[in-house]
Amino acid sequence: MTVHKEGYQTIALSGLLFVIINPVLFYLLPYSVNWIAWVFFILSFLLFLFIISFFRVPDRQKTIDASRIIAPADGKVVVIEETVDEEYFHEKRLQVSIFMSPANVHQNLNPIAGEVVYSQYHKGKYLVAWDPKSSTHNERHSVVIAGKKGEILVKQIAGAVARRIVNYLQPGQQVEQGGELGFIKFGSRVDLLLPVGTQVEVKLNEMVIGGVTVIASW
Repeated sequence: MTVHKEGYQTIALSGLLFVIINPVLFYLLPYSVNWIAWVFFILSFLLFLFIISFFRVPDRQKTIDASRIIAPADGKVVVIEETVDEEYFHEKRLQVSIFMSPANVHQNLNPIAGEVVYSQYHKGKYLVAWDPKSSTHNERHSVVIAGKKGEILVKQIAGAVARRIVNYLQPGQQVEQGGELGFIKFGSRVDLLLPVGTQVEVKLNEMVIGGVTVIASW
């Protein structure tokens, strides 16, 4: 397991605060209430470990298969339904949405190999990620990857807590299945917009693993 580059600054700042604040508390607080410093030490240490864990990138045997569409993120499947895409396709699409809790790995991966034909950031609100309106009203970044069997739109969506979306893809770029697409900080959602008729291989409320779980088949 490694730590994602997006976490270097946050982890360094958190570590600095941890090593500065705790000794000061132990020095300033009277011995009679020294337990307060110990409680703060334990809680702050657990928080520091959580921040490191949030930016983890585990070693995984990724699923590489041109006939399969692979999960772009860790999390729980919260939506499987037909919808009309007003952003790019302007027609019906099959939407599969994955909710990422703060405890999930937050690196996002390419569900298929192909050429990036669209990449667009949208400002927006910060509704809770499981709200249906979050797909169109929240801050988000959409990319469309054109593979040999069709085009797929991947939408990174900010939630009530997530306030930073990072996307690494640019139009014209060739990407590999399972390659890095981006990163979302502190809880969010990723939508997949697939061609109608695509065979979905997951169920509602199923937990999926980014780069590993087969979401659908062409």
